[in-house]
Amino acid sequence: MDWDRLRIFHDVADAGSFTHAGATLNLSQSAVSRQVSALEDSLSVKLFHRHARGLILTEQGELLYQTVKDVFHKLAIVESQLSETRENPTGPLKVTTTVSFGSTWLTPRIKEFIEMYPEVDFSLILTDTELDLGMRQADIGIRLTPPRQPDLIQRHLLALSTHIYGAKQYLDEHGVPKTAKDLDDHNLIVYGHDVPPPVPSVNWLLDAGATAPRRPALRVNNIYGIYRAARSGLGLASLPDYMIPDDVNLVKVLPDLAGPSIQAYFVYPEELRHSKRIAVFRDFLLQKIAESRS
Repeated sequence: MDWDRLRIFHDVADAGSFTHAGATLNLSQSAVSRQVSALEDSLSVKLFHRHARGLILTEQGELLYQTVKDVFHKLAIVESQLSETRENPTGPLKVTTTVSFGSTWLTPRIKEFIEMYPEVDFSLILTDTELDLGMRQADIGIRLTPPRQPDLIQRHLLALSTHIYGAKQYLDEHGVPKTAKDLDDHNLIVYGHDVPPPVPSVNWLLDAGATAPRRPALRVNNIYGIYRAARSGLGLASLPDYMIPDDVNLVKVLPDLAGPSIQAYFVYPEELRHSKRIAVFRDFLLQKIAESRS
């Protein structure tokens, strides 16, 4: 079987369509379709049921997909092990974390790590969707909830506190709340209810001191989006303290009223236990965390 066609087949099965797979592979939809058809002809089986809404694996296609997925996973492990044979950390390192933590805390610090370890090919994947580390969608996850996947090594990094923030212009126009009950009279920006929240009790602001159900001014399905909406002067929002630099227009209100603490974890697959790249990045993060506390 042709390895290039197997790779294309794997990406098509993941994407569920020739068009989406083509965008990932930088190939046209027709080129992807031809490669899959050629693979089907060489095997004399149909790998997909083709529907107007997309592609569904046949029974034979599902068998091939699981096998190819396992092979690619093993190859990724071997590649990682081979690249660790040199004295200095080298090779690819994919790190995933949430959009908010990655955008505001992590990315400003990555420059120093890249300068320290120039032979590490660093990639940062920012998504509020939990990637499958076991299948090497990423090497390291910085999670804001305890990992649910089995066979992952985890280390607690730090506890992140949350408070209520509002833009100076909003507070000038609407006043500063003196008690939690006063939040009844303010515009509140909260997390959207159509998607799973990144952390439990993310919308505690709707209940704190409430005397009646509160209707938010805006729901956003991303903490960074909430941060930007608060900075625009729309209303008050619950935000992690790490997101708030000293030079922005946000003011902490009701400072004695804190939201639920968020626990951050450093997570990676068992097979990467002895990886130099994992070790140096973990130590780098711990150093940056210690510096931020001093």
